[in-house]
Amino acid sequence: MSSLEPKIVTFLCNWCSYGAADLAGVSRFQYPPNMRVIRVPCSGRISPKMVLAALRKGADGVWISGCHPGDCHYIEGNYYARRKFTLLKEMLEFNGIEPGRLHFSWISSAEGVKFAEVANKVIDEVKALGPATVFIKESPEESAA
Repeated sequence: MSSLEPKIVTFLCNWCSYGAADLAGVSRFQYPPNMRVIRVPCSGRISPKMVLAALRKGADGVWISGCHPGDCHYIEGNYYARRKFTLLKEMLEFNGIEPGRLHFSWISSAEGVKFAEVANKVIDEVKALGPATVFIKESPEESAA
C-alpha cells in the first residue's frame, strides 16, 4: 500500500448514514479523518454530476451512503440512487477510472460500528489504488505555466 492519504468525498443521507457517522464519532469508533462529509437530504438527490465534479476537483474517491432499501424517508430515493450509481460506476470504468474509486453503501443511523468499518474499507481500497490522475481538471494557474 502507498503512503497516500486519499481525499474521499462522502455524501451521506441526512436521516440514516449521517446519523451513523455521528454515532461513530460520539462512540469514539476509530476511522481515518480522510473523508469530507457532505450531508444531503436523500441519497436519491445526489446527481452523477456531483460525483464527477468531486473527482474533477481532485478527490481520490467518492463514497455515497443512504438508508437501507425499504427504509428511505422519501419512499424510493435509495432505489433511484442505486440505479443511478450502478450506471455511473460502469460509465466511469468505461472512461478509464477504476471502479474502486466510487463506493455505495446502506447504513442506518443505529449502525455506528458498521459506518466505521465501511469507512476504513473505503479508505483502504482507495489508498491501494493510489492518487487519482484521470478526470482532474487543471487550474488556470497551472495551464499558464
